Amino acid sequence: MSAAIVALGTGVASAADLPMKAPPPVYAPQIFTWTGFYIGGNIGAAWTRSEWQDTLFDLDWGRTNDARFIGGGQIGVNYAFGGGSNFVIGAEADFDWVGNHNGNGVTVVGPLGHGFNVVSNDTWITTLAARIGFAADRALFYGKFGGGWVGNNGFTVTDLTTGGAFTSSSNTASGWLVGAGIEYAFTNNWTVKLEYDYLGLPSRTFVVTGTVIPALAGDTITSNHNVQELKLGVNYLFNFGGPVVARY
Repeated sequence: MSAAIVALGTGVASAADLPMKAPPPVYAPQIFTWTGFYIGGNIGAAWTRSEWQDTLFDLDWGRTNDARFIGGGQIGVNYAFGGGSNFVIGAEADFDWVGNHNGNGVTVVGPLGHGFNVVSNDTWITTLAARIGFAADRALFYGKFGGGWVGNNGFTVTDLTTGGAFTSSSNTASGWLVGAGIEYAFTNNWTVKLEYDYLGLPSRTFVVTGTVIPALAGDTITSNHNVQELKLGVNYLFNFGGPVVARY
């Protein structure tokens, strides 16, 4: 009996010396950050505003305001400063196709009492800009500035009396860009944004030949042009978030 008690006590003591099994770790969610590369797409609208002038006959051509559908994509990079700062800087490039729009242009009565119409269509828009923003957790408020390029299929001026028409060659105009927007990360990697951009362009000029429109032979027509955009976009952010932390 004594031997049994001694053996039982020895077994209990040995069991007490065995290491206890650690509980399984609990993993904390990955820390969100705006730092990283992103790529995405956008849709929206663009408004082109042009003021038309000529130098030979001093005609009042007036102005046009045309709205177009746009769609395309963007790619960029963000860097969020550490140490508790909410300051975010980055850069972005985008490209958008402009929906075909055969607008009415502007019409004026000119030499010989003829009516003349001029119309011009932008076909694509691309921009390259820096972004500077302030992040409130998953919401990023930002401004942007840089440059932009607009592709144009040329100017067409038509003598409405004779039916003669002259079209200039296609061209690309470049200018300056300012904009602002808000972007929200609804997951660690997916974001949605709403953005407004203003693209100021230099004046564009073409000379009408007298071959098809003799009444305007040698006339120089100038368009002062700008573009405004409102875009809704979605991005996939390859962010450099903090590691997944295990808590015991």
